[in-house]
Amino acid sequence: MTKKLLKMIEPKLLNGNSESDEAWRAFGIMAEFVGATEKLKGITPAVSIFGSARTEPTQLYYKLTEEIARMLSDAGFSVISGGGPGIMDAANKGAFLGKAPSIGLNIELPHEQAGNPYQDISINFQHFFMRKVMFVKYASAYVVMPGGFGTLDELMEVITLAQTGKTRKIPIILVGKTFWTGLLDWLKNSLVAQGMAGAEDVALIQVIDEPKAIVEAIFKHYESTGFELTPAERKIQLYL
Repeated sequence: MTKKLLKMIEPKLLNGNSESDEAWRAFGIMAEFVGATEKLKGITPAVSIFGSARTEPTQLYYKLTEEIARMLSDAGFSVISGGGPGIMDAANKGAFLGKAPSIGLNIELPHEQAGNPYQDISINFQHFFMRKVMFVKYASAYVVMPGGFGTLDELMEVITLAQTGKTRKIPIILVGKTFWTGLLDWLKNSLVAQGMAGAEDVALIQVIDEPKAIVEAIFKHYESTGFELTPAERKIQLYL
């Protein structure tokens, strides 16, 4: 159904009629959402891993990400990454070598992004916001490695969603204490100190550097509730 819809839409988007482009693009967004949802149903529990596309395989954080992803996969978590190079490559590679699925949510960019070969499930997106929805919709936890503007954007997005009650509060784990200390100090000493955020909002974030401890922290969070969304939580996520 999704492929048929896209075949109907693509000629309309390429016809150069600016007056109708926006309306037809809405159908393209809908098709992208439906296609991704069909491919990702049944992958939970899952963990979304964010981080820099520029991290080299020889660097510490690449190797650490691969180890974390492998442990998560062997523990039964599908691992979701952005599908590209760097930390995304490491996350997919670690999961690919493990027991649970390795998932890549690829984005079409004019530079930098190219799909890595370690994806059991690969989905291509044209829209950043739709890709973000999928990162959040299926995640039982977020693991955030060192990264640049894209990583910071994704981190702030998930904190905002949890803070405002648009998603349930799930583990948000930063890896790399040295890297993240400056940001966390700024959040506490500027945002919280000036009343622009609450201390409880910053408390949503954990900093854990040991792969085994990351897996344990996620399981501990769900000891009393389990991974399955409640009916109320499912309803909330319809409005991400």
